[in-house]
Amino acid sequence: MCCHKSKAQLRNGSSKVGCRPCHSRCQPKRTVQQDNIMEKGNTEVVPQHFNNWPNSQGFESWDEQREPIELTVKGVIPSWASGTLYRTGPGGRTIETDKGTTFKLSHWFDGFSQVHRFQIIPQGTPDGVSRVVYNSRHTVDKFVENIRKTGSLNDFSFAQKRDPCQSLFKKFMSYFNSSTDANIGVTVSTNFPGLPPISNDERSNESKPHHASGIQTLTAKTDSARLKRLDPETLEPVGVTDQRCLHPDLSGPFSAAHAKSDPETGDVFNYNLSIGRTSVYRVFHVSAATGETTILATVSDAPAAYLHSLSLTRNFVILCVWNSHYAMGGAKVLWERNILDGISAFDASKPAKWYVIDRHHGQGVVASFESDPFFCFHTINAWEEEAPPAYAEQTEHTDIVVDMSVYENLDVLKRFYYENILSDSPAAAKFVGSKGDSARAQLRRYRLPGIPAPAALPFQAPDLSSSSGHPKQAKIDFTAPRSSSGELPTLNPKYLTRPNRYIYVVTDSGEQSVFMDGLGKYDTLTGELTRWCEHGQNPGEAIFIPAPSGKNEDEDNGVLLSVVLDGHRGKSYLLCLNARDMTELGRAEIDMVVGFGFHGTFF
Repeated sequence: MCCHKSKAQLRNGSSKVGCRPCHSRCQPKRTVQQDNIMEKGNTEVVPQHFNNWPNSQGFESWDEQREPIELTVKGVIPSWASGTLYRTGPGGRTIETDKGTTFKLSHWFDGFSQVHRFQIIPQGTPDGVSRVVYNSRHTVDKFVENIRKTGSLNDFSFAQKRDPCQSLFKKFMSYFNSSTDANIGVTVSTNFPGLPPISNDERSNESKPHHASGIQTLTAKTDSARLKRLDPETLEPVGVTDQRCLHPDLSGPFSAAHAKSDPETGDVFNYNLSIGRTSVYRVFHVSAATGETTILATVSDAPAAYLHSLSLTRNFVILCVWNSHYAMGGAKVLWERNILDGISAFDASKPAKWYVIDRHHGQGVVASFESDPFFCFHTINAWEEEAPPAYAEQTEHTDIVVDMSVYENLDVLKRFYYENILSDSPAAAKFVGSKGDSARAQLRRYRLPGIPAPAALPFQAPDLSSSSGHPKQAKIDFTAPRSSSGELPTLNPKYLTRPNRYIYVVTDSGEQSVFMDGLGKYDTLTGELTRWCEHGQNPGEAIFIPAPSGKNEDEDNGVLLSVVLDGHRGKSYLLCLNARDMTELGRAEIDMVVGFGFHGTFF
């Protein structure tokens, strides 16, 4: 294992020593072309893995464990980290069909959905160790069986190409397919407000009628308005609905996979995007207390775009329409029946648009901004700060700070075709090293200055633009170098909507592996990256579990849980790291491959 720190570019633009390499075992030894052509004798060519860092098993896993089993724990997973971790994302991608053909998905975002459940059960004292019980299942059995019988995919997808011969109306209506096996599995939420609990008729025979854990519902989400309900114990699909069940005006087909939740109330915030001659974003709020949904604002002067997430502060929702615009106002998505082919080419002449929306006083959009163009999957955190001296004469104004993981263009969307991320694929060469820099994320902090303070909102008209009549300009506080950045960013959940110092990421050096190659802790104050990596180990998103109150209130006092594939052994494990220094505390070994998933949640 290697755990090291590196000094990155600081906020003022100065820099210190660059990212120090990991242990020599983690370093690339060969090019992709060299690794993929190894002769055995003089006749047979045997595929090899780039840098002897295998990952291909993680993209083709049909393993599942429907009955809960206890895992072998090595080291220590603290008992205070007890709870339930759910993970969701793709499992397999290849189906042998009844037509005698082989059906293969082409993009990672379209992999057949699977959900995993890890129960971390304390033993003895609060400072003791934990047991780990695991179960999993694919959630698209009928969906897969239909492909097996027909040899084709008829549902919408992210990037799979199909025959676009159906009428536009039929395509639109099929987007709201009510099948319980719709391929929905990018994010997962427990106790999503506004949705009914699972009835006894819907509950599987194996599921208990009451959940001692407090988890009553489990909901899978994606970048559409559809929501898939799952049994939180057996993980069996219960049904598919859409956002119209929350509010009848949420009739558009698109939304963010990452709805934002208020860390204190549990209220949920998201947008619904309808397309047509005029595209309309409806930003809405679902009350955890009442289940009622309120539309906070409508935005109709921004282009329809693929927006995977949005931001939330204690008083505002921030909708950023970055530069992943749908062609033809979104109609091309319906025509192509996939999102990627429906997105226009990146246009560097068009600014990103930002909308600040009041949460509490019914004021709608209270400010708008523009910034240089960029693309983003994941917002990280946002909070409010007192306006600087420039706004001293405007005492009732505040700044909003937004952290994101950003890209300079849309190259990353095509990078995630399977052929570009499999360790034994020659095509991955085009993203190795500096050639793939545009498809690697950078951590960035934006500032939206001079927002009307919450106390002033009910008593004055919204200040939508600058005095010139044009949107204000969003400012950049800092951008971290790629060597100190990463994807799938997380933080201590106690700091959501509050200023935070540390961001945890999955690193992608572009040198050690053709995919994710480590876990990192980025210090936004010093620009320092502390990294965990181990040769041939392929980690997923790291979920932060805070230490109990009273132990130590430091922001980084807790543990990280990440599902890791050991590419050499062809087996996965649940890794537990000390979130302070990124050293391993323990692991729970799984006697199978857990596919490379996207996101998880801990309850």
